[in-house]
Amino acid sequence: IVPRLCTRIMELSQGGHAYRLESVPEGYDAYLLGEIAHNSNRDLLFVLRDDLRMAASEATLAFFRPDIEVISFPAWDCLPYDRVSPHAEIVAHRMTSLGQMTEQSDKPRIFLTTLNAVTQRVPPVEMVKNSQLSIQVGDKINGPELTAYLVANGFSRIGTVMEPGEFAVRGGLIDIFPPGAENPVRLDLFGDQVDGIRAFDALSQRSTGKIDKLEFTAASEFLLNDDSVPLFRSRYRDEFGAVTQDDPLYEAVSEKRRHAGMEHWLPLYHEKMGTIFDYLPDAVLFLDHMLEEALAARHDTVMDYYQSRKDAPRSGNADYKPLPPEYLYLDPDEWHQNIASRSAGQF
Repeated sequence: IVPRLCTRIMELSQGGHAYRLESVPEGYDAYLLGEIAHNSNRDLLFVLRDDLRMAASEATLAFFRPDIEVISFPAWDCLPYDRVSPHAEIVAHRMTSLGQMTEQSDKPRIFLTTLNAVTQRVPPVEMVKNSQLSIQVGDKINGPELTAYLVANGFSRIGTVMEPGEFAVRGGLIDIFPPGAENPVRLDLFGDQVDGIRAFDALSQRSTGKIDKLEFTAASEFLLNDDSVPLFRSRYRDEFGAVTQDDPLYEAVSEKRRHAGMEHWLPLYHEKMGTIFDYLPDAVLFLDHMLEEALAARHDTVMDYYQSRKDAPRSGNADYKPLPPEYLYLDPDEWHQNIASRSAGQF
């Protein structure tokens, strides 16, 4: 039955049809997607209700179909309009996944994400593509230029590298913890040439082995460079009016410094935001059970947090200035338009 069902589902997806898959218990849906991927050459995108469902589906696929590449894309681990930034490891995970979405593969892949993640706008595809960097042994690089690239692309310079998105420079040694990597790497420079690349343990600082090539993308969903900073300043003033001296966010961005919670103004750093659908235009889409209920709850939550920030008593010039929800999130109408424009299987 399953092979015939997989064939029928792919026929429906190629025809641009929307269809329902009835009476599929949780757990079996992931197994079924693994079989579909195994019998096709298409990327699949499965939108799940929440992180628990995504983790369970990832574990199911790893058990039944270890031969299929599974890539997860989580949502931020902070509340809408928060004063804190999402955790660095979450952002690194997201940027690595976005980078993988921009790459072509001759094998089918399954992308898992949550409703919260897919309804939040993301950096444009061009930004992720342009921020990718590849370094291999024997390459010639300019140390100051590499340092400038790392700072502009969201890496934090510290004394000892411990977490993704950090780097350190000590003479001819440059330590980098790329987004999505299990361990940091150490570039050994001889003049302007890469003499060696080694992975090492962040706790013990001991080498764990040589590698020939290092590939990674930005550690942040926005850049702080000569293009993005003036754009942010201009759009911030257009949105909120004249800026006084007591605005720590505006001051930090103007000086190309990090500031807690600055990701919640993400659209101001980019000319235009993107969505996951822009990254995976040809992927076959599947929607989790009870996703509509989760969509309504998510929309209400975002609106409640926005209204609370907007209506908060004014206490000075450093008040929280929230962007309208449509800048950061897809509303239900835009979500349904994206779904209607492509074939979708609803569990």
